[in-house]
Amino acid sequence: MDLIGDGTYGGTSFVIDLANGGEVLEFNPDFDIPADVAALAEETIAEISGGAVALQAPKFEDVFQVAVVMPSSINDLAFSQSMYDALVSVQEWMGGEGAMEFVYSDGMFVVDDAAAAIRDYAAEGFDLVIAHGSQYGSSLQEIAPDFPETSFAWGTTVDTFGIGNIFAYEAASHEGGYVNGVIAASLSETGVLGVVGPIETGDAKLYVDGFVAGALATNPDIQVNVNYIGSFSDVALASEAASTHVAAGADGLTGTAQMVVGAIGVAEESGAMWFGTQASQSGLAPANVVANQVYHWDVVLKEVVQMIADGTYGGTSFVIDLANGGEVMDFNADYELPAEVKSLALDTIKGIVDGSITIVFGE
Repeated sequence: MDLIGDGTYGGTSFVIDLANGGEVLEFNPDFDIPADVAALAEETIAEISGGAVALQAPKFEDVFQVAVVMPSSINDLAFSQSMYDALVSVQEWMGGEGAMEFVYSDGMFVVDDAAAAIRDYAAEGFDLVIAHGSQYGSSLQEIAPDFPETSFAWGTTVDTFGIGNIFAYEAASHEGGYVNGVIAASLSETGVLGVVGPIETGDAKLYVDGFVAGALATNPDIQVNVNYIGSFSDVALASEAASTHVAAGADGLTGTAQMVVGAIGVAEESGAMWFGTQASQSGLAPANVVANQVYHWDVVLKEVVQMIADGTYGGTSFVIDLANGGEVMDFNADYELPAEVKSLALDTIKGIVDGSITIVFGE
């Protein structure tokens, strides 16, 4: 109708699908579908809508080469591992090592060293260089213009600096944080929760704010104590902060960034619940980890690869969230989560995705 109004009477083809709302899966309310099956269906719909399932890998004449610089180790069970796991997934999607190769420099917490690595990778002719850390932005802003035929990506941010060969990506981490907060407030017996934050910025702050909002929306009387330790990597400080929370009565803990292994250790020793984010942390304390928000950066990376194949080297920002499958709630199978609490969590996820739940900060 808009085209006709603009004076165009034909010549255009259209496709309806799940992403644009032209196709909708309707669940029969008279059929008692199990909650886990409904959740799987919703997750599959989100992945298809977000491109994680339907997008076919492009073909390149030569092996597609990717390099990534990360602030911590690839097995940190947090920020860096989430990107490493995504690259493994994308490599499989593209057809294996014969279609895509990737190398990495991890533990690059010194920004100058990271900048040197980014420049070296670009000079070596990599097709895509990923600077996985918000601390690398200034360096990337200087380096990218020197290599106009190389694509760069960085996060977590939406700022491409207006440079045509930089992609940006971030996580709507407050969404999974909210779900974790709902679960934590529902399970807490002491009415006190503790949050171990790194630095009050980026997806870390979003996650913490979302967790607090979810807990308070579930129980307005609950006490959520937040402590930012000023570091993404100091395990000892994270452990100390978690111990302080437990001493103050917290029976549920959460935190974000690679330093959380220290806090998870305290949760295991004290018997407190733990709620994870970025990657699955269930293996660290199977009896204590209740649920994790897991990042699937492959949802973004697949779109980036497709755009590069089409001749676009940057200029676009992306967000992963619960709706597009870039964030997935992972319930620890070894933790006996009460059915009514899991049902509440699934309803919360659905509400965030369909917009019936609005996350309000500061309540």
